[in-house]
Formats: sequence, structure tokens, C-alpha cells
Amino acid sequence: MTTRRLVLTRSAAIVGAASTGLLLPQIVRAQSNKVRVGLMLPYTGTFAQLGVAIENGVRMAIAEKGGKLGGREIEWFKVDDQSEPAKGVENATQLVQRDKVDVLIGTVHSGVQMGIQKVARDSGVLSLIPNAGVHAATRALCAPNVFRTSFTNSQPTLALGKPMVDKGLKKAVWITWKYAAGDEAFEGFRDSYTKAGGTIVKELGLPFPNVEFQALLTEIASIKPDAVACFFAGGGAAKFIRDYAAAGLKDKIPLWGSGFLTEGVLDAAGPAADGIMTTMHYSDSLDTPRNRQFRTAYATQFKLQPDVYAVQGYDTGLLLVQGANAVKGDLSNKQALYKAMEGAKIDSPRGTWTMSQAHNPIQDIYLRRVENKENKVIGVAAKALSDSGAGCKMG
Repeated sequence: MTTRRLVLTRSAAIVGAASTGLLLPQIVRAQSNKVRVGLMLPYTGTFAQLGVAIENGVRMAIAEKGGKLGGREIEWFKVDDQSEPAKGVENATQLVQRDKVDVLIGTVHSGVQMGIQKVARDSGVLSLIPNAGVHAATRALCAPNVFRTSFTNSQPTLALGKPMVDKGLKKAVWITWKYAAGDEAFEGFRDSYTKAGGTIVKELGLPFPNVEFQALLTEIASIKPDAVACFFAGGGAAKFIRDYAAAGLKDKIPLWGSGFLTEGVLDAAGPAADGIMTTMHYSDSLDTPRNRQFRTAYATQFKLQPDVYAVQGYDTGLLLVQGANAVKGDLSNKQALYKAMEGAKIDSPRGTWTMSQAHNPIQDIYLRRVENKENKVIGVAAKALSDSGAGCKMG
């Protein structure tokens, strides 16, 4: 993986105003200032590369649209959230109260997002989620000022069941880590697979982030299901893929999963990943003019290949620009701002998507097969798929 050193900087806040400004109406004074945008992302640790990709995408989208928000210049503020849930509230509060940001963009880790969610709901600051898939953010704890541009944890797997049953794979074992993301991914698979007529013969799990899979793989071999469906991500996913093949299961029991199983790990997984089927809202290999244009521009600008995280950051920037332009930069006009963002149609590299009533993307989910270290799109697993938004009541 290509890495790059990121120097974190924070622009000095402008304190005070010209004396003549004090005589102007409040709205005019506000319009003369910069829009303060806070980025609360991981810049160190396991998810550092994801944080960089998201920020790159956000900045690139805004730059393509003229570099301003509703005609106003931007002042950026950054906090490294370190993927540390215990610091989530503290870090978000720093951006909102000390830096007085108009917009808070974050984050990757669902546990950290719950801290941001509390601060966003308490303060009313506009909050854009470029990755974290935790259900509560757009379900029970949804809020008018919170918008997600990525996915819910169950959205990719909600498209997984029908393609499996269509292939005649009617009895499956499910395996994942025992933690929130794994539980929520299972919800999508369970609902889609059973609705399509499949039967889950066994649910297997191990504590996060344990990667000792051997005993569970032995159990799978003894059960002999038609297929295995799973949710793993990152280094653990690469090891699971390698161990699955080493256990002799690769050519006997097809492996299916949420797209994160094979996202960013194909070099590490090697030939063991060939043939794995996944469902995901994006693929590097998506062969559309929009995606090709985006990938070329991103690679030229950042000397890196974009991934799903860069796309989600990019779409966050596009959504923010649409909202800000609709209110001519007056982000304090919240009713009009939220209405514009709720009605936004995002022309994304992943395909055009719209916003659900719970403020989560309604988007196509692609069926992908790993071929020669590439997630090759072989079809659309679900068109315009929406998360249920269960329990969401906008205040």
C-alpha cells in the first residue's frame, strides 16, 4: 500500500471583526466570514489510510465545484479521532465549541460515530457521515442535521441473499466477528436470504478482532453447507480468506460476503481470494464514464488509486456543495439547507443516488466476483436499495 505522511494543520481562527462589520445586519456579517468545516477522521492507526482517502475525496469534490460553499471561502479544522470511541464526545465537542465549526464531517469507526452523534444531536451542528455504518445514526438516533453518504452495516448484505439462492445455494453457514458491525451485517443477510427461500443452518462467531479461525473452519467442513456467507474487513478478512483456502474449503464450498471482505485486501489475500462473491455499493472496476473520469482525476491529483472510502468522501463534498449552494452559503438557514440535502441527487462514481427519509443513501448494490486481484462487477444485486430506517423519528 502506498502511504504518505500527512501533516495535520489547523488554520488560525479569525477573532473579532472590523468595526464597520459590527454595524451590518447579522446575516451580512455571517456571509462575509468563511464557512468553518471540521474534519474528524482517523489520521493515525489502523484506519489512517481511510481517513486520508475520505479527506482527499471531500476536498476534490469541493474543488471541482469552484472551491467554495455557496460562494463563501472555507476554513478547515482537523482532529485525529484515532479510532478511539472513548474520545469521541471530547473530540467532537472540541470542533463544535472551541472551533465553532458550521459543519462536522466524520467518521470511519462506528464507536467513534456514536460520540459524534451525541454532540450533533445536542448542538444541532450539521453532521455528515462519510463512512461509519452503525444503524442507530440513521435509525433510532436519527436527526434532521445528520446525513450519511456511505451505507448502513446491513445494506450490502441486504443484497446478498437473493443472488445466492438464485445460484441454488439454499443452505448457508454465516460467520463473523461478534461485535456491532458483524451483528448488523448479519441482519441484512438473514432478512434477504430467508426472504429469498434460503436457510441459515448455523451461525458462527468469534470475538473481535480474533483471527484464529481454524476450529470454526473445521466445523464448517463438517456441516457441508451449500455456501458460507460472512462479514470481515481489513487484515482479518485477508487472513480469513487465506485460511479458508488452506483448509481446503475454497473449491468445495463457495464463499460469499459483504463487499468489505475483499475491499483493499486482495494483494494480501492473493490467489486464495479468486472466485469470492460479494455485494457492495461500489467497485474500482465499475465501467462507467463517470467512474473512469473520477478515478483518473483522483489518481492524477493525489498519486494514489481511489477506493470506496475516497468515493464516499467525494460524495460527502458533493452533498455539502449542493446544500450550501441552495441557501447561498447561509448555513444558518437550516430548514432550507436540510430540505435541499434531503432532495439532493448525487452524480457519484458509484452511480446516481438519492437520500432516504432517514438520511441514508438509496443506492444500487453491485454483485462482484474476485478475478486476478480485482473486484469485477458482474451485475446489479439490488437496484435503489434503501435501509429500513427503523425507529427513525425526525425531531
